[in-house]
Amino acid sequence: MKVKIKLKKFMFIVITFLISCFVLLVGIVLLYSPGKLTQYTDDKGNNITESISEKIFVETGGVKQGMLIRRKDLKNPVLLYVHGGPAFPNYFLIDKYNPGLEDFFTVCYWEQRGGGLSYTPQVELESMNLNQFASDAVEVTNYLRKRFGKEKIYIMAHSGGTTLALLAVSKNPELYHAYIAMAQITKQMDSEKIAYTYMLEQYKNARNQKRANALMKYSVLSSDSEVVSFYKSGLRDMAMHELGIGTMHQMSSVFRDIFIPVWTCKAYTFREKINIWKAKFSFLPKTNLNNEILHTDFTERVQKIDVPVYFLSGKFDLTVNIDMSKRYLEKLQAPQKGFYTFEKSAHSPLFEEPGKVRQIIQQDILRFKTDLADK
Repeated sequence: MKVKIKLKKFMFIVITFLISCFVLLVGIVLLYSPGKLTQYTDDKGNNITESISEKIFVETGGVKQGMLIRRKDLKNPVLLYVHGGPAFPNYFLIDKYNPGLEDFFTVCYWEQRGGGLSYTPQVELESMNLNQFASDAVEVTNYLRKRFGKEKIYIMAHSGGTTLALLAVSKNPELYHAYIAMAQITKQMDSEKIAYTYMLEQYKNARNQKRANALMKYSVLSSDSEVVSFYKSGLRDMAMHELGIGTMHQMSSVFRDIFIPVWTCKAYTFREKINIWKAKFSFLPKTNLNNEILHTDFTERVQKIDVPVYFLSGKFDLTVNIDMSKRYLEKLQAPQKGFYTFEKSAHSPLFEEPGKVRQIIQQDILRFKTDLADK
């Protein structure tokens, strides 16, 4: 009888402790979730008159889509930033690493339909395709052109975002000054096979049999269906980050370096943060987006772009194979083109080597030159 009483007391203490920890955790997340952007201020702490730092929602492609717009200087040109995924925004990394795009541009961080700020039940599964995303990008472009009185704007895309931005720019070159692609996707099915082979060899060489055995379950070289299955697996991301070929060369933990920063990014409300994960784990897997990207040969689909093109790739990037991106640019027809290799980066040079990106923007992109490009 005494043992049961002691056990009940112990369980009560444990449950109370767990509830307290949960309440504390929720409280911390709410504290970090005002859903507002930091304003630009002068030396005296006053808001800079011509600056912009706002979160807005615009009807795009028949649904409400969110975007974060930031500007320091009225005279700067406009840049549309197209995040990866597609439909998994990375503004939380912009917020964390502050690469400083606003020093050169009025930047619109648009969050694509079905993800992040643009997650809504209004979005139909059938609309989650690259042609619709590209159409949305053009609508957002025209909104920015009209709002800021610009004939043309710049567009920068990252990873999965390069697939839709590529289509938007190739079909509407008159709207853009230049196309800037970070980790340009080409033939992702082949890229995945190369990455798989590399990771398996690395784990075997390191005598990490546990990881090697986990990878070998996919036999990813045997069929397209195995590639798709591996691409959607959690093992892929974990292995890529462990081996320095994932989001960043020095990012070893998806939980610490992606999951936590989303929850601590003050630009989003608590509900908006919930929606980010709801979209990623519940809505997006129901769509055909990943299959469409994996099975599209963008080197054949887009062979010519009538604007200057700049490709930025990390030396260690096997998430989107750097060599395949380089070969594509060599083949691509464009009035001006430059390829830039980042020696210390994997998949995200903007966050890994922001200083070099800023130099390229200032000395090459804004002057329509390629002096700093690989020789």
